[in-house]
Amino acid sequence: MRTLTSEIVKQYGQDRGLDLVGIANIERFDGAPPRMHPSSIMPSARSVIVVARRILRGNWRGIEEGVYWPNYTHFGYHGLLNSFFIPMPLYELACLVEDHGWEAVPYYPGVPERQPPAKPLRPGSVAPDVHLAIRIAGVAAGLGEIGWSKVFLTRKFGPRVRLHAIFTDAVLDPDPLVAPGSLCDRCMACVKGCSSNAIPHIREGKTVCIKIEDNTYEWGDVHMGRCTLGFHGGDPMLSPFMHKSLPGYTCRVSEQDISENNAYKMCWPMSLDKWTPTEEDPSGYRIEGHAMLKKWGGDGSYAVGGSRGCMRSCFDHMEQKNVCEQTFENGRFIKRKRWLLSDTVSPASKR
Repeated sequence: MRTLTSEIVKQYGQDRGLDLVGIANIERFDGAPPRMHPSSIMPSARSVIVVARRILRGNWRGIEEGVYWPNYTHFGYHGLLNSFFIPMPLYELACLVEDHGWEAVPYYPGVPERQPPAKPLRPGSVAPDVHLAIRIAGVAAGLGEIGWSKVFLTRKFGPRVRLHAIFTDAVLDPDPLVAPGSLCDRCMACVKGCSSNAIPHIREGKTVCIKIEDNTYEWGDVHMGRCTLGFHGGDPMLSPFMHKSLPGYTCRVSEQDISENNAYKMCWPMSLDKWTPTEEDPSGYRIEGHAMLKKWGGDGSYAVGGSRGCMRSCFDHMEQKNVCEQTFENGRFIKRKRWLLSDTVSPASKR
């Protein structure tokens, strides 16, 4: 049986199309809540392999121009990237680990913020469902850092990545951590770009921080209710489909104080539930455009807001400052004044 090394793992993953492969030792998860700890899924875990594939810059072009929505959901989010383009090589990488005699648990990133209240099934264990904080795992594996808007940043692609992981009992050499502040310069472009006013300005002092080894990572305490309303189609400033299906509907998302859970409860039923088809509305969907995005996205989420501040504004800034290693011949991503579907000026845009 060949010895399994970090170099073998990383080269194999990259040979199969994974853009980035990093490794964390299990000690870097000390302090993580039990329902977010790899050892709660795999008690014998000694290493966590975190992988990333890029989100194509062009996946956002249609939304940025206000003319075409399917690409981001289908190719850059749950449709294919999260549910096919990453899981296939991730599975092959897990097979490599097991071919070397070590157990491998491929992990599809869940949402720890939405863990339901439940009792443990085994005495002394934790309740289901255990969900790793995949962005923090990416930091622990040395792939990057968390930016001010809570998105994960890499040196090569900025925030344009999706992450998955493998837990294993193989002892692998961990990658060095990226020093805090190496990628995010606290420019606040994400704050200005977020029409939902979900990202606090640094001067507000609303932060979240974690410590991994001797490094402290800090980012803005994002208002996840407003974020969810904007991203999943509850903001009429960002969704032309809403205006078509619900003419006259108004909701100033930037002023809402709603929980993430209640924002989901608002967006998903309003977008995906059906009503009796009529001649005026033959599909029967409340918001047909949102329902079609969800259909193209498969079983996962659908994207309407297109990460206007946290991703698009962020990588536009990082590229201008030559932080991202990947460059483009056509210049900056944001090429003209950005569109919104309301004349109402949000608090975020006044900053």
